[in-house]
Amino acid sequence: MSETTTAQQTATLFIDGAWVPSQSGQTRLITCPADGSDVGRVSEAAEADTLAAIAAAKRAFESRVWADTSASDRGEFLSQVAAQLTARKAEFARAEALDTGKRLVEAEIDMDDIIACFQHFAKLADANPGRVVDAGDPRVRSEVVYEPVGVCGMITPWNFPLLQAAWKLAPALAAGNSLILKPAELTPHTAILIMDVFDSLGLPAGVANLVTGPGVSAGAPLSEHPDVDLISFTGGVVTGRKIAAAASTTVKKIALELGGKNPNVVFADADFDAAVDNALNAGFTDSGQVCSAGVRLIVEQRIKEKFVDELVRRAEHIRMGGPFDDHAETGPLISAEHREKVHAYVQQSIREGCTLRTGGHFGGPEHERGFFYAPTVLDGAARGMHAVTEESFGPVITVETFTTEQEAIETANDTIYGLAGAVWTSDAGTARRVSSRLRHGTIWINDYHPYLPQAEWGGFKQSGIGRELGHMGFEEYREAKHIYENTEPAVTGWFSMPEE
Repeated sequence: MSETTTAQQTATLFIDGAWVPSQSGQTRLITCPADGSDVGRVSEAAEADTLAAIAAAKRAFESRVWADTSASDRGEFLSQVAAQLTARKAEFARAEALDTGKRLVEAEIDMDDIIACFQHFAKLADANPGRVVDAGDPRVRSEVVYEPVGVCGMITPWNFPLLQAAWKLAPALAAGNSLILKPAELTPHTAILIMDVFDSLGLPAGVANLVTGPGVSAGAPLSEHPDVDLISFTGGVVTGRKIAAAASTTVKKIALELGGKNPNVVFADADFDAAVDNALNAGFTDSGQVCSAGVRLIVEQRIKEKFVDELVRRAEHIRMGGPFDDHAETGPLISAEHREKVHAYVQQSIREGCTLRTGGHFGGPEHERGFFYAPTVLDGAARGMHAVTEESFGPVITVETFTTEQEAIETANDTIYGLAGAVWTSDAGTARRVSSRLRHGTIWINDYHPYLPQAEWGGFKQSGIGRELGHMGFEEYREAKHIYENTEPAVTGWFSMPEE
């Protein structure tokens, strides 16, 4: 809840190369979801602050101060960012763990992925500078060159705060753009820290700007403003639709990563122990607050009872705890409001016919100060149920069954989403056939969750538009321009010359 302070203001907005407070004087207290402890107070940006950030980014881009920096120098800058993140890894990981409530070890893994992301785009910065086009005429010089899009607005979620930001920041800077980052209002601290890194390394003023605040006030102008050339958003599909509609009024480029309802398909011939263990990881890592979480378990009927019994037995032994609890295996949900949504999802699933096998509660007395929700398994789910069609974005696995390969494919594809999925089988032919027919942007075979910064990430259908990471993740932040030069200009003679 934001409030006005009368004391010296917190200055956590980074606009035009300076740390400034919000123009309204509003601030927000950030608390840790694991125990409610105070983490820090940040400026609460509103529309006026975001407009100032857009203006700064526009001036920086039009000055060409970063766009005209050589691609190799931009790549070197990103390499230096990666080095700074490596040196300050403990500081960043702690800040991420406190904001999100996730275990420190998970935040440290996130930091490794963030560093790899900056290293990847550092290498891509001067890759594919353009190409010569054969015009079939020796008098013509024709080439396609790639230029930065311009001013980029970035709206990022609370589950992987800096990782999702890095997927946008690194390629945008590599391509020579200027930008405004609007992180989730609940988890702003690593966004603040990364701007500090950019500033300390000498990124020109106005190239990277930060506004911390709610989406309705601080984020909305990024979608609507004509001076923003691209909007990149990671979050829920409902908000994504609103952003796409707002962006359409100025026909700006959009990149949307909108989550999924991801199938984890297990055939009877799969390695049983590995499949069960990875089903737990697929659904309960980061308390299920993962856009690609494999919370839709689709298991072959003839092993279903044995498989689910073991899944439930293992789930009941998962220990919940805070960031610095060495014995914890999973953390809390992000907020009380989100926990209530997850619990309501579970209760509705039970009413429509699912059987609660384990979980469905807030944990024990030791969890009362945080927003914990026990790992939950809902058996007896079926296509068309709310439990199967809607995201819970929590530690809730639903169980469906199939008897034939075709049924497995049809069941896995029966969703409006298409972000990720997995196939578990010891038969290489089955794995290839099924993976080729699943309509999802990432398919794992006998694994779940790993990704590579070198490989594109994004979804089919309502899981989004565009791609992050890989080479396409770089191209999202560039425009192609064709330059055609006639080296021997001449009169065409197409139109007759009037008599004098």
